[in-house]
Amino acid sequence: MRSTLLPCGSYNATPAYHAAADVSSLLRHIAQPLWLVKSEDRLNLVGQLAGTGIKPEDIRGMVPALKLECFGSGSFCGDHGLTYAYVGGSMAKGISSIAMVKAFGEAGMLGFFGSAGLSFELVEAAIDDLQQHRPVIPFGVNLIHSPTEPELEKALVELYLRRGVQLIEASAFLGLTLPLVRYRTHGIHRDDHGNIVVPNRIIAKVSREEVAARFFAPPPDKLLKQLVASGDLTAEQAQLAGHIPMAQDVTAEADSGGHTDNRPALSLFPTLLAQKDLMQQHYGYHQPLRLGLGGGIATPAAAAAAFAMGADYLVTGTVNQACVESGTCDVVRQMLAETRQADITMAPSGDMFEMGVKVQVVKRGTMFAIRAHKLYELYLGYESIDALPPAEREKIEQTFFKIPLENVWEQTKNYFQVRDPRQVEKALNDPKYKMALVFRWYLGQTPVWANQGVSDRKIDYQIWCGPAMGAFNEWVKGSFLEPPAARKVVEVAYNILFGAAVLQRAHLLKQQWDTDGVDSGIDAPLPVEQIKELLC
Repeated sequence: MRSTLLPCGSYNATPAYHAAADVSSLLRHIAQPLWLVKSEDRLNLVGQLAGTGIKPEDIRGMVPALKLECFGSGSFCGDHGLTYAYVGGSMAKGISSIAMVKAFGEAGMLGFFGSAGLSFELVEAAIDDLQQHRPVIPFGVNLIHSPTEPELEKALVELYLRRGVQLIEASAFLGLTLPLVRYRTHGIHRDDHGNIVVPNRIIAKVSREEVAARFFAPPPDKLLKQLVASGDLTAEQAQLAGHIPMAQDVTAEADSGGHTDNRPALSLFPTLLAQKDLMQQHYGYHQPLRLGLGGGIATPAAAAAAFAMGADYLVTGTVNQACVESGTCDVVRQMLAETRQADITMAPSGDMFEMGVKVQVVKRGTMFAIRAHKLYELYLGYESIDALPPAEREKIEQTFFKIPLENVWEQTKNYFQVRDPRQVEKALNDPKYKMALVFRWYLGQTPVWANQGVSDRKIDYQIWCGPAMGAFNEWVKGSFLEPPAARKVVEVAYNILFGAAVLQRAHLLKQQWDTDGVDSGIDAPLPVEQIKELLC
């Protein structure tokens, strides 16, 4: 039976009695262990034992010190050169910007540049900038699955290999592709001690067990044989590749912004964790598999829950888009700051439009989701642009596109003539595919209008967002992080990690003593400088 916690002692040599608020103060000093000591038939919480005369038999329990560096997997941090097991995931169209990646890297965290949807020139310029940063910082670049444009994946992998990018975040993959396997196995060899060395790492974001299984397993023999046949791998390298996982690090992607299966973290993560353990046992990898969690990580409580479930690292996304370093505009940041958990919805995805894949977006203040659904409905119902009812065509031309569809096709054709001419050829031979490309023009432009803050297109903004944004806004309400202009990715990260640490200590205390009514001490975020003082 738990004892009742009475007014507690401070860090003084002799325990003194204070109000319950002092418990919160003690819990916040996370680098300081706490002891619960029996004295005169009462329990006192003290911050030190030396010089107090307290006898060992009077100690009834303790709350250990906790460092933020101790959260998650030490091997994850060591392998990626990090101080904290905290990752800023990639967001397309450069939303996870160069500035954001630098901020994370300089703070000992990991950021991924959002290369999806950008030109090769912009992606290469970003790689240049990040590789030239001094001191050197950890960073990665995104590789998004492009089922309708396989050559795009191939070209991006060629770029990453040429530029020596050794870490990518693979997102939205439904299965393994030849370019992805080539990236992972490129340069594989044994060192002088006979250990297998794999220069290129993949962190894979998945939300389905069958996809996770493919990343936990070694590269498929079929694809390895193709790489050997093309000269991209030697037979010896292919043999070595059979002893490594496609991705040592896999992120369980729960309900999130953008591509998502809306999977609840509390059911997805434990399932993938059990799967990871089975796969590790089956293959016996020299370096154990690791599992992180993304989707819903926006508050200390969510972070604490993730680590309590066994997450090796955390991945954040939506909350970073609302910060000043993101590659979007101030109008979008304000819209995100006003978003509640119910202000989001699902809409057809631009890059996987014909497959019916959806993304999660903000619905408050924009008509994008409704209009995107309408375009998908028309795509399913008609075989070509010419088959569209005149009234429907006029409506979408005047309200969605604001230009004739013939003009949209000309722009689309010119774009793909440079990017991938085979798309144009296919569209000319398949009227329905031509219609899909034209409709995808709208879906592709809407995030660009949002990022650039095109004022007369605000009603069409496509803003990728998960329910975590609403949870974050509730948490920071009334604090210095409530105004969008004050939100910085490192400030947010430190507060999430620090708050999780305080919560963990509060939970440990509560498990041993009745602390009902005692504030855990994380009602509001704190400036980084103040957090660092508490870490000492």
